Amino acid sequence: MSQRTKIKELLASTQTGMDVTVKGWVRTFRNNQFIALNDGSTNNNIQIVVDFENTDVALLKRITTGAAISVVGELVASLGKGQSVEVKAKEIEILGDSDPEKYPLQPKKHSLEFLREIAHLRFRTNTFGAIFRVRNSLAFAVHQFFQEKGFVYLHTPIITASDAEGAGETFHVTNFDIANPPKTETGEIDYKQDFFGRATNLTVSGQLEGELGAMALSDIYTFGPTFRAENSNTTRHLAEFWMIEPEMAFYDIVDNMDLAEAMLKYVIKYALDNNKDDIEFLTQRLTEEEKQKPQNERSEMTLLEKLQFCLANDFERLTYTEAIEILRESTPNKKKKFQYPVEGWGTDLQSEHERYLVEKHFKKPVILTDYPKEIKSFYMRQNDDGKTVAAMDILFPGIGEIIGGSQREERLDKLEQRMDEIGIPKDELWWYLDTRRFGACPHAGFGLGFERLVLFVTGMGNIRDVIPFPRFPKNAEF
Repeated sequence: MSQRTKIKELLASTQTGMDVTVKGWVRTFRNNQFIALNDGSTNNNIQIVVDFENTDVALLKRITTGAAISVVGELVASLGKGQSVEVKAKEIEILGDSDPEKYPLQPKKHSLEFLREIAHLRFRTNTFGAIFRVRNSLAFAVHQFFQEKGFVYLHTPIITASDAEGAGETFHVTNFDIANPPKTETGEIDYKQDFFGRATNLTVSGQLEGELGAMALSDIYTFGPTFRAENSNTTRHLAEFWMIEPEMAFYDIVDNMDLAEAMLKYVIKYALDNNKDDIEFLTQRLTEEEKQKPQNERSEMTLLEKLQFCLANDFERLTYTEAIEILRESTPNKKKKFQYPVEGWGTDLQSEHERYLVEKHFKKPVILTDYPKEIKSFYMRQNDDGKTVAAMDILFPGIGEIIGGSQREERLDKLEQRMDEIGIPKDELWWYLDTRRFGACPHAGFGLGFERLVLFVTGMGNIRDVIPFPRFPKNAEF
């Protein structure tokens, strides 16, 4: 089995006249003579030329779309268009048959909705092959970026008793018989008898535990699954997604912004350098898709141009207060074109506002800072004005917010006061508050929803298409 050469390597080969073994899945078989074979290493197929006059007819009939085959043959220069080499077959072995009457991925155009219904097979299409190779590169680049900077990769818990965001939209974890849980004398569920001896849930964020690591190791990052029981059936929400969350001791809000901008540029550049063919294919795909839209809804830039544009520009940095002023005076706001009108200071910015700032006003990625404390989480450092916190959000074209972060509140009195104000029980987070009692220091961090990044780099329109098996309300198939 290990003798095979991947198709990507064969297509890049400058040597011909040698025998090779290639294995993959049949995309098409034309005229009983030409097999287009793909093994997932690239979107490009290699052509296998079959000597059909000297091949068993029964074998030829089994070479169908979707079948897995092994081919031993000679790598020769190709006369056909689109490839420099092809394989002249000497031996063909069927490794796995595919019934053409039942195989749902016939060589024709399939809608993304249909492909979501057969997510177990959609990896075999060009679109999803490209998406998941790009996703792989971005994940690798994230680790490489932080490792090069000396960060420690920390595994934070997936089962936790805290709701870091205070949103309350968590999936509960229990070992109880749901129909008949033990009760206390007052009739409430008695979690003391549960597996962990208390109520637990799937994590919504590794941040709080990440801060504990940073208070000893200086620079840490997490990269793992997170869960939100948010009943959102939208193109931008998932119930299970991956988060990248670095936490850095001795960082302030400016250091935090610098690191986040550098990380985004690094991973986008890595994908551009290492997935050239895939990104060119996805650019072409998006251009074709945009042609179906009215002229005023089409993007001014191709996918490739948008990615290069993010690398070429310093991100625009401005305060929430400045952004509100720009939005309040904007034409769409004055003409009541925004779905959520911007009344004034204190408005929670929506995706349409974020995209206006990025795509229409500044025409480049934007970092917004210093949000009103009322619309941000309890752990963010309070600014001296008493009204705002040292928060920062990075906004990208087509996506809106891609990163959210802040300098963390390291002053125990301020943190406790804020927790009291919004009703977060201090006794449940005693361990978090301990880091403010014993050797507190300024520190900062941010969270990047990995699927949002993949969405941006691949140009896809629906977040369910950039994770292999999406989890969303009423769906946990596969």
